[in-house]
Amino acid sequence: MAEREPISAAEQKQSASAPNQKNTTDNTAKNVLIQGTILAGASIIAKVIGLIYRIPLFKILGDVGNSYYSTANEIYSIILMISSFSLPLAVSRLMSERIQKGEMRNANKVFLCSMRFAVVSGGILALITYAFAGVITKYVMNVEYAKYGLRVLAPVILIFAITGVFRGFFQGFSNMVPTAVSQVIEQIINALVSIWGAWVLMDYGRSLVASAENELVAPGWGAAGATFGTVASVTVALLFMMYLYSRFNRRFRHSVRKDQTAKRESSHYLYRVLILTILPIILSTLVYNISNVLDQGVFNAILKSQNYTEKQYATIWGIYTGRFRVLMNVPLSLASSLGPAVVPSLTAAVAAKDKASAVRTVHSSTRYTMIVTIPCAFGMAALGGPIIQMLFHPSSGMALSAGIMQAGAAVIILYALSTLTTAILQGLGRLREPLIHNAIALVVHLISLVVMLRYLNLNIYAVLYSNVIFALVVCILNALSIRRYIFYQQEIRKTYLIPLVSSIIMAFGSYAIWYVLNMIVGNSIATILAIVCGVIIYLVSLVAFRGLTEPEMRKLPKGEVLVGLFRKMGLLR
Repeated sequence: MAEREPISAAEQKQSASAPNQKNTTDNTAKNVLIQGTILAGASIIAKVIGLIYRIPLFKILGDVGNSYYSTANEIYSIILMISSFSLPLAVSRLMSERIQKGEMRNANKVFLCSMRFAVVSGGILALITYAFAGVITKYVMNVEYAKYGLRVLAPVILIFAITGVFRGFFQGFSNMVPTAVSQVIEQIINALVSIWGAWVLMDYGRSLVASAENELVAPGWGAAGATFGTVASVTVALLFMMYLYSRFNRRFRHSVRKDQTAKRESSHYLYRVLILTILPIILSTLVYNISNVLDQGVFNAILKSQNYTEKQYATIWGIYTGRFRVLMNVPLSLASSLGPAVVPSLTAAVAAKDKASAVRTVHSSTRYTMIVTIPCAFGMAALGGPIIQMLFHPSSGMALSAGIMQAGAAVIILYALSTLTTAILQGLGRLREPLIHNAIALVVHLISLVVMLRYLNLNIYAVLYSNVIFALVVCILNALSIRRYIFYQQEIRKTYLIPLVSSIIMAFGSYAIWYVLNMIVGNSIATILAIVCGVIIYLVSLVAFRGLTEPEMRKLPKGEVLVGLFRKMGLLR
């Protein structure tokens, strides 16, 4: 792809000086936050639903079954990234460029070519996954009985690929509502079917234990039953997106027919552009996310060499994935949701040479992410043990769970920032940089993981600390590239320091509240009240330290309500 010239500091000032341009960039930044908030809100709702259904699922499957379930999902996710996970981002980016120029026929052709690409790539990888599921789980991951779940997930690769193209179509118009609604519907179906499937096939697995002479057969089949939820949910999401597209298509086809653009892009050209756009995104996303699979493979292999049994290291990994990572994904959903909103906006800004808009979008999205993610991480560290006890009521591994929650706070913050900055670079057209940065970070990550596991004997904490190193390296390299490309550097005080100080105050305050109330009303009620009080403490501290100003609050959804509330409290003049 052609290199774009960097946005100079002088050009930033010149663009920012024009009142009309400033209004446009303010509206763009506000639109990104609104669309991002819609997607983030839906994603958080979906994650909360996922968290709720994982509680009975955890009870049904146990730590070993959760390990098998997580393993099947991790492998499925990696294969999904290779085949189609990047399609929504690529389709939205390519369509946004053409819609910005008024080339509706070419935008429609992007959609049609992407759909054909999705069917072919998704179908081939679905067949390969089903055929080689047993080989992957047994010889690569050292957890043989995760094969049942992976085979169930194989058809979803094709279904998700097609769904992803529809999502990218709407995101190309900067409309995140269809994606947001489909995610919530998807998770509700997933929750119901997963619990039912796990319960049915867990019983079936128990009936096979005697003949198989292996107690791991039961959790293996239970995990397979849980993955049926993904099959059902993605299928329903696809039907929903097809319905929305059929409703929108009449208006869209009218725009296509009216398009008088002389330039007509051929299918051959668009396939080439699609592949050139997708390939760096696929590789970057793959390298970024494959660390989870590699972590488990390295962790299992080294612990196996240290005379741990499969049940022992599967139990430890089940605690890590079934408790910490499930909770971690709730705050991380904000960063992963802002990405699809940021990419088309930045792509349109670069295409229109609206440099001030690009700068404001980067600034506002980064601040928004940190303001929300930092307190979530500190809150989970302060109340990790009580939250685990309230949600899962574990009969064992409580001390380990609490320790992982406390040690994992930095992982949440850095992963959120690295995810967002990767999306920013992709939106700016810098598709190769994230791939290079993630590859460098992955090498450093794996070396540190092996050293901490084999020589420092840190066990599961080695996985956490090496993930901190991975995300930190990505953040630093991404920040340097963003600064080099648009001559922009995020300010420190209001984006990082004030949220950090406010989060520390909130963490101590919420833990003190829990400690007192726990002796009076018990853990569950004390934990809920401590979380509510923690949110209030954080918001008051943030506004009191001027970490969130009145104009910034007004840009947020329901910002006027927040401004009125803080005015009544005397925190805003």
